Amino acid sequence: MKNNIVLIGMPGAGKSTLGVILAKELGYQFLDTDLLIQKREKRLLKDILEQDGVDGFLRIESEVNAGLQAERSVIATGGSVVYSEEAMNHLREIGAVLYLKLPYRPLTRRLGNLHNRGVVLRDGQTLRDLYKERSVLYEKYADIIVDESGKDIEGTLVLVKNALKERGCFTKD
Repeated sequence: MKNNIVLIGMPGAGKSTLGVILAKELGYQFLDTDLLIQKREKRLLKDILEQDGVDGFLRIESEVNAGLQAERSVIATGGSVVYSEEAMNHLREIGAVLYLKLPYRPLTRRLGNLHNRGVVLRDGQTLRDLYKERSVLYEKYADIIVDESGKDIEGTLVLVKNALKERGCFTKD
């Protein structure tokens, strides 16, 4: 049943922060797939990346997301979920996929140490490279795109709720 809201976007775009608030306002559950990965693997994301490498991490992330069962949930995904067509097709089957689009410059101000966040970066890849590569994929899979330019979390929340309402997606008010 397609009664979930799936948040995608770059690390630092606010998926988890916004997801918690949105879930509370809608009376939904909140799921963070990065936390589900850590629970399943009994390791931090950065440790999975160090021990299993990028490809090993992406395989685990794909398995967790492709097997996710949820109802009436706001689901915050890891930024690299869009590398798995299987996972994204599943997430689109169970929910409306909403891309939190944040321009590159404000994104760099929000992000701290990428290594400690468990961000999937291949050797020699810069944040700008990652941004360009993933932006295309986020747009490909998104049912709804919300541009967060110049917005704080409250401003983004209003945009998200309005976008969901316009699409007839599960909003109260």
